[in-house]
Amino acid sequence: MVQGCENVRLAGRRAPLVTYRAGDPVTLLAEPGTLAALGFGSGAPASADSRWLTIALESFHAPAPVEVWQVEGPVSHGRDGELRWSAGAGWLFAAIELDEAMHGGPRDTAAAAYRALGAFLHARPERHVQRIWNYLGAINQGEGDAERYKAFCEGRAAGMGDVFADGFPAATAIGHHAGHAHLQVYLLACDKAGQRVENPRQVSAWRYPRQYGRTPPSFARAMALPGGDALAISGTAAVVGHASAHQNDLPAQLDETLTNLEALLTSAGMAAGFDTQSPLKAYVRHPGDAATVHAFLQQRLPGVPVLMLHGDICRSELLVEIDGWRYA
Repeated sequence: MVQGCENVRLAGRRAPLVTYRAGDPVTLLAEPGTLAALGFGSGAPASADSRWLTIALESFHAPAPVEVWQVEGPVSHGRDGELRWSAGAGWLFAAIELDEAMHGGPRDTAAAAYRALGAFLHARPERHVQRIWNYLGAINQGEGDAERYKAFCEGRAAGMGDVFADGFPAATAIGHHAGHAHLQVYLLACDKAGQRVENPRQVSAWRYPRQYGRTPPSFARAMALPGGDALAISGTAAVVGHASAHQNDLPAQLDETLTNLEALLTSAGMAAGFDTQSPLKAYVRHPGDAATVHAFLQQRLPGVPVLMLHGDICRSELLVEIDGWRYA
Protein backbone atom coordinates (compact mmCIF):
# COMPACT_ATOMS: atom_id res chain seq x y z
CA MET A 1 0.00 0.00 0.00
CA VAL A 2 1.20 3.50 -0.78
CA GLN A 3 2.15 5.51 2.27
CA GLY A 4 0.27 8.70 3.16
CA CYS A 5 1.72 12.18 3.35
CA GLU A 6 1.99 14.40 6.40
CA ASN A 7 0.32 17.80 6.57
CA VAL A 8 2.25 20.88 5.48
CA ARG A 9 1.88 24.20 7.36
CA LEU A 10 3.16 27.20 5.47
CA ALA A 11 2.05 30.81 5.09
CA GLY A 12 0.69 32.56 2.01
CA ARG A 13 -1.63 31.15 -0.66
CA ARG A 14 -1.32 27.66 0.74
CA ALA A 15 -0.82 24.88 -1.79
CA PRO A 16 -3.44 22.13 -1.83
CA LEU A 17 -2.41 19.15 0.25
CA VAL A 18 -2.08 16.07 -1.97
CA THR A 19 -2.18 12.66 -0.28
CA TYR A 20 -2.71 9.02 -1.23
CA ARG A 21 -5.43 7.56 0.96
CA ALA A 22 -7.56 4.50 1.49
CA GLY A 23 -11.29 5.13 1.55
CA ASP A 24 -14.48 5.40 -0.43
CA PRO A 25 -15.62 8.52 -2.34
CA VAL A 26 -18.46 9.36 0.05
CA THR A 27 -16.16 9.46 3.09
CA LEU A 28 -13.26 11.26 1.42
CA LEU A 29 -15.40 13.86 -0.32
CA ALA A 30 -17.21 14.61 2.94
CA GLU A 31 -13.98 15.73 4.60
CA PRO A 32 -13.60 19.52 4.97
CA GLY A 33 -11.76 21.20 2.11
CA THR A 34 -11.75 18.28 -0.32
CA LEU A 35 -11.20 19.86 -3.73
CA ALA A 36 -10.83 16.63 -5.72
CA ALA A 37 -10.49 12.88 -5.30
CA LEU A 38 -9.03 10.65 -8.01
CA GLY A 39 -9.62 6.92 -8.25
CA PHE A 40 -7.51 4.71 -10.50
CA GLY A 41 -8.36 1.88 -12.85
CA SER A 42 -11.37 -0.24 -13.69
CA GLY A 43 -11.88 -1.26 -10.07
CA ALA A 44 -12.32 2.29 -8.77
CA PRO A 45 -15.74 3.01 -7.25
CA ALA A 46 -18.18 5.31 -9.00
CA SER A 47 -19.46 8.65 -7.74
CA ALA A 48 -21.70 11.31 -9.26
CA ASP A 49 -19.91 14.04 -7.28
CA SER A 50 -18.21 16.46 -9.69
CA ARG A 51 -15.05 16.38 -7.55
CA TRP A 52 -14.55 12.66 -8.22
CA LEU A 53 -12.66 11.48 -11.30
CA THR A 54 -11.79 7.90 -12.18
CA ILE A 55 -8.45 7.86 -14.02
CA ALA A 56 -8.13 5.34 -16.87
CA LEU A 57 -4.81 3.98 -15.60
CA GLU A 58 -4.55 0.72 -13.68
CA SER A 59 -2.64 0.78 -10.41
CA PHE A 60 -0.02 -1.80 -9.46
CA HIS A 61 -1.22 -1.46 -5.85
CA ALA A 62 -4.04 -3.59 -4.49
CA PRO A 63 -6.26 -2.05 -3.43
CA ALA A 64 -5.50 1.13 -5.37
CA PRO A 65 -5.33 4.23 -3.17
CA VAL A 66 -7.28 7.40 -3.83
CA GLU A 67 -5.43 10.64 -4.55
CA VAL A 68 -7.03 13.42 -2.49
CA TRP A 69 -6.56 17.18 -2.92
CA GLN A 70 -7.54 19.35 0.03
CA VAL A 71 -7.57 23.12 0.60
CA GLU A 72 -8.09 25.26 3.67
CA GLY A 73 -11.60 26.57 3.17
CA PRO A 74 -15.08 25.69 1.94
CA VAL A 75 -15.39 24.14 -1.51
CA SER A 76 -18.13 24.64 -4.09
CA HIS A 77 -18.53 22.36 -7.08
CA GLY A 78 -20.67 21.63 -10.11
CA ARG A 79 -20.80 20.86 -13.81
CA ASP A 80 -20.70 22.99 -16.94
CA GLY A 81 -21.68 20.86 -19.92
CA GLU A 82 -19.12 18.06 -20.22
CA LEU A 83 -16.81 19.76 -17.74
CA ARG A 84 -16.74 19.13 -13.98
CA TRP A 85 -15.23 21.57 -11.51
CA SER A 86 -14.69 22.50 -7.88
CA ALA A 87 -13.26 25.63 -6.26
CA GLY A 88 -12.17 26.84 -2.85
CA ALA A 89 -9.56 28.99 -1.09
CA GLY A 90 -8.39 30.45 -4.42
CA TRP A 91 -7.91 27.06 -6.08
CA LEU A 92 -9.79 25.37 -8.92
CA PHE A 93 -10.03 21.76 -10.08
CA ALA A 94 -11.50 21.25 -13.55
CA ALA A 95 -11.75 18.09 -15.65
CA ILE A 96 -13.17 16.99 -18.96
CA GLU A 97 -13.50 13.57 -20.61
CA LEU A 98 -14.25 13.31 -24.32
CA ASP A 99 -14.88 10.29 -26.54
CA GLU A 100 -12.77 10.46 -29.70
CA ALA A 101 -15.58 8.82 -31.67
CA MET A 102 -17.60 12.00 -31.12
CA HIS A 103 -14.81 14.41 -32.08
CA GLY A 104 -12.84 12.88 -34.95
CA GLY A 105 -9.61 11.54 -33.49
CA PRO A 106 -6.87 12.65 -31.09
CA ARG A 107 -6.16 16.04 -32.68
CA ASP A 108 -9.72 17.30 -32.81
CA THR A 109 -10.58 15.77 -29.45
CA ALA A 110 -7.66 17.56 -27.78
CA ALA A 111 -8.65 20.82 -29.47
CA ALA A 112 -12.23 20.47 -28.23
CA ALA A 113 -11.12 19.66 -24.68
CA TYR A 114 -8.76 22.63 -24.47
CA ARG A 115 -11.29 25.00 -26.00
CA ALA A 116 -13.85 23.97 -23.39
CA LEU A 117 -11.39 24.33 -20.53
CA GLY A 118 -10.22 27.69 -21.85
CA ALA A 119 -13.73 29.07 -22.12
CA PHE A 120 -14.47 27.97 -18.57
CA LEU A 121 -11.25 29.39 -17.15
CA HIS A 122 -11.78 32.72 -18.91
CA ALA A 123 -14.82 33.37 -16.69
CA ARG A 124 -13.13 32.31 -13.45
CA PRO A 125 -10.89 34.24 -11.03
CA GLU A 126 -8.79 31.05 -10.71
CA ARG A 127 -7.58 31.28 -14.30
CA HIS A 128 -3.84 30.71 -13.73
CA VAL A 129 -3.24 27.06 -14.63
CA GLN A 130 -0.51 25.56 -12.48
CA ARG A 131 -0.64 21.90 -13.41
CA ILE A 132 -2.44 19.81 -16.05
CA TRP A 133 -2.68 16.07 -16.78
CA ASN A 134 -3.58 14.42 -20.11
CA TYR A 135 -4.39 10.72 -20.51
CA LEU A 136 -5.14 9.31 -23.98
CA GLY A 137 -5.31 5.84 -25.48
CA ALA A 138 -2.67 4.28 -27.74
CA ILE A 139 -0.39 7.29 -27.33
CA ASN A 140 2.43 5.82 -29.44
CA GLN A 141 0.30 4.42 -32.26
CA GLY A 142 1.15 5.73 -35.73
CA GLU A 143 4.37 6.60 -37.51
CA GLY A 144 6.09 9.98 -37.86
CA ASP A 145 3.73 12.95 -37.78
CA ALA A 146 0.78 10.51 -37.71
CA GLU A 147 1.65 9.33 -34.21
CA ARG A 148 -1.27 9.90 -31.87
CA TYR A 149 0.81 11.84 -29.34
CA LYS A 150 1.97 14.25 -32.03
CA ALA A 151 -1.65 14.67 -33.17
CA PHE A 152 -2.64 15.36 -29.56
CA CYS A 153 0.07 18.06 -29.31
CA GLU A 154 -1.27 19.71 -32.46
CA GLY A 155 -4.81 19.67 -31.12
CA ARG A 156 -3.78 20.98 -27.73
CA ALA A 157 -2.01 23.93 -29.35
CA ALA A 158 -4.98 24.61 -31.64
CA GLY A 159 -7.47 24.56 -28.78
CA MET A 160 -5.64 26.39 -26.03
CA GLY A 161 -6.01 29.90 -27.49
CA ASP A 162 -4.74 32.37 -24.89
CA VAL A 163 -5.30 30.02 -21.94
CA PHE A 164 -1.57 29.95 -21.28
CA ALA A 165 -0.83 33.54 -22.28
CA ASP A 166 1.35 33.95 -19.19
CA GLY A 167 3.34 30.77 -19.95
CA PHE A 168 2.83 27.02 -20.12
CA PRO A 169 1.96 25.07 -16.95
CA ALA A 170 3.57 21.91 -15.65
CA ALA A 171 2.02 18.90 -17.40
CA THR A 172 1.90 15.15 -17.92
CA ALA A 173 0.75 13.19 -21.01
CA ILE A 174 0.46 9.43 -20.61
CA GLY A 175 -1.17 6.66 -22.65
CA HIS A 176 -3.90 4.59 -21.02
CA HIS A 177 -5.08 1.07 -21.86
CA ALA A 178 -8.82 1.52 -21.42
CA GLY A 179 -11.00 -0.30 -23.88
CA HIS A 180 -12.11 2.73 -25.89
CA ALA A 181 -10.41 5.85 -27.22
CA HIS A 182 -11.20 8.70 -24.88
CA LEU A 183 -9.22 11.67 -23.65
CA GLN A 184 -9.09 12.75 -20.01
CA VAL A 185 -7.75 16.18 -19.12
CA TYR A 186 -7.77 17.67 -15.63
CA LEU A 187 -6.03 20.62 -14.07
CA LEU A 188 -5.24 22.65 -10.99
CA ALA A 189 -5.54 26.43 -11.33
CA CYS A 190 -5.24 29.35 -8.92
CA ASP A 191 -6.27 32.99 -8.67
CA LYS A 192 -2.56 33.85 -8.48
CA ALA A 193 0.21 33.04 -10.94
CA GLY A 194 2.92 30.53 -10.16
CA GLN A 195 6.55 30.53 -11.27
CA ARG A 196 7.64 28.25 -14.11
CA VAL A 197 10.75 26.14 -13.58
CA GLU A 198 12.94 24.63 -16.31
CA ASN A 199 15.66 21.99 -16.14
CA PRO A 200 19.12 23.13 -17.33
CA ARG A 201 19.87 19.54 -18.36
CA GLN A 202 16.98 19.57 -20.85
CA VAL A 203 15.83 21.67 -23.79
CA SER A 204 12.55 23.37 -22.91
CA ALA A 205 9.75 21.28 -24.41
CA TRP A 206 8.30 24.08 -26.54
CA ARG A 207 11.74 24.48 -28.18
CA TYR A 208 12.07 20.87 -29.32
CA PRO A 209 13.34 20.44 -32.89
CA ARG A 210 11.12 19.37 -35.80
CA GLN A 211 11.83 15.64 -35.33
CA TYR A 212 9.36 15.60 -32.44
CA GLY A 213 6.43 16.74 -34.53
CA ARG A 214 4.97 19.72 -36.37
CA THR A 215 3.91 21.21 -33.02
CA PRO A 216 6.25 20.84 -30.03
CA PRO A 217 4.86 19.85 -26.63
CA SER A 218 3.50 22.77 -24.61
CA PHE A 219 4.52 22.51 -20.96
CA ALA A 220 6.99 23.71 -18.34
CA ARG A 221 9.19 21.19 -16.55
CA ALA A 222 7.71 22.22 -13.18
CA MET A 223 5.71 24.98 -11.51
CA ALA A 224 6.46 26.64 -8.19
CA LEU A 225 3.00 27.30 -6.75
CA PRO A 226 2.07 30.89 -5.81
CA GLY A 227 2.72 30.57 -2.08
CA GLY A 228 6.23 29.27 -2.68
CA ASP A 229 5.39 26.23 -0.58
CA ALA A 230 5.21 23.49 -3.22
CA LEU A 231 6.66 22.46 -6.56
CA ALA A 232 4.36 20.74 -9.07
CA ILE A 233 6.63 18.50 -11.15
CA SER A 234 5.81 17.56 -14.74
CA GLY A 235 6.18 14.08 -16.15
CA THR A 236 9.94 13.52 -16.03
CA ALA A 237 11.88 10.80 -17.83
CA ALA A 238 15.35 9.92 -19.07
CA VAL A 239 15.67 12.85 -21.49
CA VAL A 240 18.95 14.76 -21.73
CA GLY A 241 18.96 17.82 -23.96
CA HIS A 242 16.05 16.79 -26.16
CA ALA A 243 17.10 13.17 -26.72
CA SER A 244 15.96 10.03 -24.95
CA ALA A 245 18.78 8.30 -23.07
CA HIS A 246 19.56 4.66 -22.22
CA GLN A 247 17.28 2.87 -24.64
CA ASN A 248 16.11 -0.52 -23.30
CA ASP A 249 18.01 0.00 -20.02
CA LEU A 250 15.43 0.41 -17.25
CA PRO A 251 17.81 0.94 -14.30
CA ALA A 252 19.77 3.56 -16.25
CA GLN A 253 16.54 5.33 -17.26
CA LEU A 254 15.41 5.38 -13.64
CA ASP A 255 18.74 6.78 -12.52
CA GLU A 256 18.65 9.50 -15.21
CA THR A 257 15.07 10.36 -14.26
CA LEU A 258 16.04 10.89 -10.63
CA THR A 259 18.95 13.06 -11.74
CA ASN A 260 16.48 15.21 -13.70
CA LEU A 261 14.15 15.43 -10.69
CA GLU A 262 17.01 16.63 -8.50
CA ALA A 263 17.99 19.20 -11.14
CA LEU A 264 14.44 20.58 -11.00
CA LEU A 265 14.63 20.94 -7.22
CA THR A 266 17.90 22.85 -7.59
CA SER A 267 16.41 25.11 -10.27
CA ALA A 268 13.47 25.83 -7.98
CA GLY A 269 15.79 26.74 -5.09
CA MET A 270 14.60 23.79 -3.00
CA ALA A 271 16.64 21.46 -0.84
CA ALA A 272 17.70 18.19 -2.41
CA GLY A 273 15.72 15.01 -1.97
CA PHE A 274 12.16 13.80 -1.54
CA ASP A 275 10.46 12.76 1.68
CA THR A 276 7.18 11.57 3.18
CA GLN A 277 5.58 14.88 2.14
CA SER A 278 6.49 14.34 -1.52
CA PRO A 279 3.81 12.21 -3.25
CA LEU A 280 5.03 10.95 -6.62
CA LYS A 281 3.56 8.86 -9.45
CA ALA A 282 5.63 6.39 -11.44
CA TYR A 283 4.16 5.49 -14.83
CA VAL A 284 5.51 2.11 -15.98
CA ARG A 285 5.19 0.99 -19.60
CA HIS A 286 5.59 -2.78 -19.13
CA PRO A 287 3.80 -4.47 -16.20
CA GLY A 288 6.71 -6.90 -15.95
CA ASP A 289 8.97 -3.98 -14.97
CA ALA A 290 6.81 -2.89 -12.03
CA ALA A 291 8.69 -4.95 -9.43
CA THR A 292 12.05 -3.59 -10.62
CA VAL A 293 10.78 0.00 -10.53
CA HIS A 294 9.29 -0.51 -7.07
CA ALA A 295 12.52 -1.97 -5.66
CA PHE A 296 14.63 0.79 -7.23
CA LEU A 297 12.46 3.57 -5.83
CA GLN A 298 12.26 2.00 -2.39
CA GLN A 299 16.05 1.92 -2.26
CA ARG A 300 16.67 5.39 -3.70
CA LEU A 301 13.62 7.19 -2.26
CA PRO A 302 12.96 5.48 1.08
CA GLY A 303 9.74 6.58 2.73
CA VAL A 304 8.54 8.58 -0.27
CA PRO A 305 4.91 7.81 -1.21
CA VAL A 306 4.97 6.57 -4.81
CA LEU A 307 1.83 5.57 -6.66
CA MET A 308 2.76 3.15 -9.45
CA LEU A 309 0.54 3.09 -12.53
CA HIS A 310 0.50 1.20 -15.83
CA GLY A 311 0.86 3.79 -18.56
CA ASP A 312 2.67 4.37 -21.82
CA ILE A 313 5.22 7.18 -22.01
CA CYS A 314 4.93 9.72 -24.84
CA ARG A 315 8.08 8.35 -26.50
CA SER A 316 8.04 4.64 -27.29
CA GLU A 317 11.66 4.12 -26.24
CA LEU A 318 11.04 5.43 -22.71
CA LEU A 319 10.09 2.81 -20.13
CA VAL A 320 9.19 4.91 -17.10
CA GLU A 321 8.18 8.45 -16.16
CA ILE A 322 7.77 10.13 -12.77
CA ASP A 323 5.80 13.19 -11.75
CA GLY A 324 4.46 14.56 -8.48
CA TRP A 325 4.85 17.12 -5.75
CA ARG A 326 7.60 18.45 -3.56
CA TYR A 327 6.52 20.55 -0.55
CA ALA A 328 8.92 23.10 0.93
